[in-house]
Amino acid sequence: MASDSKATNISITTEELPSSIHDSASSDREHLREHSGSEEGGYNEEKNPFRDSAVAQHWTEVYEKSQYECRHVFDPTLTWTEEEEKRLVRKLDWRVCLWACVMFFGLQVDRGNLAQAVSDNMLDDLGLTTNDYNYGNSVFRISFLVAELPSQLVSKMVGPDRWIPVQMVLWSVVAVSQCALTGRTSFLCTRSLLGLLEGGFIPDIVLWLSYFYTSRELPVRLSYFWTSLSVTGIVTSLLAFALLHLRGVHGWAGWRWLFLVEGLITLVVGLASFFLMPASAVQTKTWFRPKGWFTDREVAIVVNRVLRDDPSKGDMHNRQAITPKRLWETLKDFDLWPLYILGLVIYIPSSPPATYITLTLRKIGFDPFTTNLLTIPSNVFHIINLVLITRLSEWLNERTLVSMIQVLWTLPCVIALRWWPGVMVDQWGTYALVTVLTSYPYCHAILVGWTSKNSNNVGTRSVSAAIYNMCVQLGSVVSAYIYVDDDAPLYHRGNFNLFIINVLSIVLFLLTKVYYIWRNKQRDKVWNALTEDEKKAYTANTKVRGSARLDFRFAH
Repeated sequence: MASDSKATNISITTEELPSSIHDSASSDREHLREHSGSEEGGYNEEKNPFRDSAVAQHWTEVYEKSQYECRHVFDPTLTWTEEEEKRLVRKLDWRVCLWACVMFFGLQVDRGNLAQAVSDNMLDDLGLTTNDYNYGNSVFRISFLVAELPSQLVSKMVGPDRWIPVQMVLWSVVAVSQCALTGRTSFLCTRSLLGLLEGGFIPDIVLWLSYFYTSRELPVRLSYFWTSLSVTGIVTSLLAFALLHLRGVHGWAGWRWLFLVEGLITLVVGLASFFLMPASAVQTKTWFRPKGWFTDREVAIVVNRVLRDDPSKGDMHNRQAITPKRLWETLKDFDLWPLYILGLVIYIPSSPPATYITLTLRKIGFDPFTTNLLTIPSNVFHIINLVLITRLSEWLNERTLVSMIQVLWTLPCVIALRWWPGVMVDQWGTYALVTVLTSYPYCHAILVGWTSKNSNNVGTRSVSAAIYNMCVQLGSVVSAYIYVDDDAPLYHRGNFNLFIINVLSIVLFLLTKVYYIWRNKQRDKVWNALTEDEKKAYTANTKVRGSARLDFRFAH
């Protein structure tokens, strides 16, 4: 593909037009924006890409053409203080991020309670084997994977503020119905339905959060988001401890009460989400919230700080569907593939031990109630490590090497699982080993934010978030077959495979770092060869979008 002829008179090939501009100005401005100011610093004129009146006019026309819902408050000259911005970000955290965490809690309650149910002899009650358990997990993950992209396309068309509550209510009904499971067929059917209805929820939430937060703030907020995963593990472990004691009440097993009560919890969260998810910062006023969440000035600051961080966030409105052309452009964007590959591979080493933790604790002698309580410490450490690794990434402005800490953490644990002779013999030693492994610093929030940033376009971001999460789910499907019956109880073959995949993950992180450095240098060479007039013309006139823009630099 040649460069836009209106932008420059030199020929630029597709190889040289890969990246997407976050500020749609020069690469010098992109570099400055990347490295200046604090995560939540106040207004800084140097970080305003709209200082150039030509750039401001270009984006004004883009927003008007796309009918961007916040275009009426776009103001290239607006200023605000650091204290104003800090207060506003705190308000966003309470109003937006906190509810996102509550909704994720609802997801994880229904997605993760199977491990607690099997600790109450659910498999024996239904006549299922551990292979059936693996198969059920695979059916769920494949269904989840298949639903990711369609769900994201629906969400972009109708708005995540509408689609997410609908999803939650529908899957909560299926979650409740699990209390009436009768055997293998009903088990697999509910697993599949849950996956189909829950698929797409995570990228839908990420899309919604991106409307309110800058690219540097988003990974930290996503760390709070995934922190709720561990909080859910703690809360549901305590709930399970109580609910599993109901075995025998009205002739029901404890796990049936678990599915019933926790499904109803999600239903309540889903219904509340219809009222607690505004479509955007300019749409918080409604009949049941007449004053809205923000003053007029706060609305202007929310919108303009996000646009100055990434002007492309206004090139589509929040009820605009993804066209087949834009979908295809995103699918073939090979510069995002390294992140997809990481999502496919890096979570596998920790997944089987985490999935089997309750079964492992039961096998080494702990009763069902103690087992659920013993999973709490790993969830607490998981929260701490998740927040620390994400904050470290933001502080260092480094994604690849900080994310790699996750697989460096799990490597010695996987080695011990494979070659330590005390596994399944030393009860508390095995518990300590599995607890350390499942306490790993989870880099998922960093990679989701990283994918969003390197997409540099609302349409691309919607699709890339789904593709990345599909790769993560595909990796989960693979991980479900690492531990199999004929390798039990020590799973030597499975743990050796985890060791190989763990080493591969480290190599992939290093290759990703090298790749993005190389791509940026390649782009610098072409960009720096242009005159200032050619650079301005390219910025103002190019039709190239997303990560294919010449004046964008990939984060790494």
